[in-house]
Amino acid sequence: MIKIYCHGHHGTRGKEVCGECQELTEYALMRLDKCPFKENKEFCSFCKVHCYKPEKREQIKEVMRYSGPRMLFAHPVFAMAHVAGVIKYKRQQKGK
Repeated sequence: MIKIYCHGHHGTRGKEVCGECQELTEYALMRLDKCPFKENKEFCSFCKVHCYKPEKREQIKEVMRYSGPRMLFAHPVFAMAHVAGVIKYKRQQKGK
């Protein structure tokens, strides 16, 4: 998703991303690696514990807002699987 955002906002192409987006990618991967809930966690957006610094969280939200709709064109199977997973997760949470 960061790559889609970088291509759209910073004009990069192919597999390359700008330095700012590379830094954000590394930060996100580091936070995911250190997540205490990674074994049973479904979606970061529904987590009660926010691992990201506030400014990085805002950056990620901006990336998600831009890239989310574009995922249907870049990775349609993954995008639809994600939407189905979110719906399933929300239904499970309602039942609790």
